[in-house]
Amino acid sequence: MSELPPLSVYIHLPWCAKKCPYCDFNSHATAGAVPEREYIAALQRDLQADLPQVQDRVIASIFIGGGTPSLFSMAGIAALLDWLHAKLHIGSDAEITLEANPGTVERGKFAGFKIAGINRISLGVQSFNDRHLQTLGRIHSAAEASTAIEAIRATGFEKWNVDLMHGLPGQTVDDAMADLQRTIDHGAGHISWYQLTIETNTPFYTQPPTLPDEATLAAIDEQGRQLLHDNGFIQYEVSAWCRPGMHSTHNVNYWQFGDYLGLGAGAHGKISTADAISRYWKVRQPNAYMQAGTAMLAGERELGTAELPFEFLMNALRLNEGFQPTLFEQRTGLMLQSIEPQLQDLIERKLLSLDEGRFQATALGRRFLNDVLEIFIAAQK
Repeated sequence: MSELPPLSVYIHLPWCAKKCPYCDFNSHATAGAVPEREYIAALQRDLQADLPQVQDRVIASIFIGGGTPSLFSMAGIAALLDWLHAKLHIGSDAEITLEANPGTVERGKFAGFKIAGINRISLGVQSFNDRHLQTLGRIHSAAEASTAIEAIRATGFEKWNVDLMHGLPGQTVDDAMADLQRTIDHGAGHISWYQLTIETNTPFYTQPPTLPDEATLAAIDEQGRQLLHDNGFIQYEVSAWCRPGMHSTHNVNYWQFGDYLGLGAGAHGKISTADAISRYWKVRQPNAYMQAGTAMLAGERELGTAELPFEFLMNALRLNEGFQPTLFEQRTGLMLQSIEPQLQDLIERKLLSLDEGRFQATALGRRFLNDVLEIFIAAQK
């Protein structure tokens, strides 16, 4: 590979105040204070072990996710970022995001996070309807969500995201549009708007709630897209909408098959070298992770040549702008000709288009993205 992709850092803080019934993330409810000092020490050992993989590469973005990272103290987040700056070459314009939940922050805490070096907040609102919040098991109210947004704005954050879910149990089209409109009225520059899905190993899977019917889901999707478009939002990924210049640099790096260090319990990473592309993952359980000494790595594997088209396209076709052939070749080390038969097949089936040198999933292709990708899975065999 002649040119290495941008490099990001993902840091997983796995605790939350309460486990939501729809959540299948590696998150763990805590009845008291999180073991902040011990966990940060483990993160430091984790990074130290990973440093040889990245040498002097510049860090384009950092994302602190969870769990609920805003459970950590301002001092803890500051200490963590200070350590990263001491050990890594973090770009002067790097995007540094912290996930937060409205029920775990107050105005002063946002100010402390900003002083620590956080320059983007991702706020997990999910709904502004108290009835739906209760069904989702969220610990905050609609009023607390609005208060948190006001605090973010008052603190001076220029970039901040609101996460919203739709297709909730008992949700009407009007309910969903009210959630979107309230988010827009609050001045959000970025909205992650995604449909609730029932995942295995969750309470919603064992005791499934009654979700809206297909006609209601379709109407929510259609009217929501129109509302966002009418208010100046651009859809740049399957579930991501933003005003111009407000996209998530960190997430775009994922979708463009960039590299990322994964630090923390259960974190995954992807690293490219001149000769290979590898994925790896860390010890999943927080206590085992903290007690692992320097042996945090749970597994790793090099991606085979036959896997690379699927791995690239699984991400790149989520982007509305798709990808240019040069990006495919730079990120995979393969020539586009290696997948031209499959691309042509998808174009003929109107699942893919080639417009001004970019391959893009059509509206039909985005709707059936798994079917689009299946052709590349088959090519691996």
